[in-house]
Amino acid sequence: EVQKLNQQLEEKKGEIQQMINQPPYEKEREILRLQKTLAEREKAQATSDVLCRSLTDETHQLQRKLASTAEMCQHLAKCLEEKQRKEKGNSDDQIPTEGSNQVFLQLLYLLDNETSLQSRICNLQEENRMLKQKVAHV
Repeated sequence: EVQKLNQQLEEKKGEIQQMINQPPYEKEREILRLQKTLAEREKAQATSDVLCRSLTDETHQLQRKLASTAEMCQHLAKCLEEKQRKEKGNSDDQIPTEGSNQVFLQLLYLLDNETSLQSRICNLQEENRMLKQKVAHV
């Protein structure tokens, strides 16, 4: 293992000596190349940061919408139950009124929106996770 490390050390010394022996313009060219690469990586990092912040903000906004939608669904479900209980109390054989059907349709619509929002949140969280991995890699 020590011999292997010594060999690696000698290789690195050789690389350093090669860099020292290069003409000045070659050194400058290498420095410029490295600076350009660094600038590109910093730009990519800044872009990733902006995207991550944007996705985080959008995720929080969607979570708030989802919470309010869920709350509305619960409220509508309670209203529907109360209305059905009242109608049942008035007449056991009576068909539910158009008003209760509207509440039920609104409930279905909101549940569909909630499912869509949950799907969107999952997609955004996955995209956010992938962007974070890319940032870590860079």
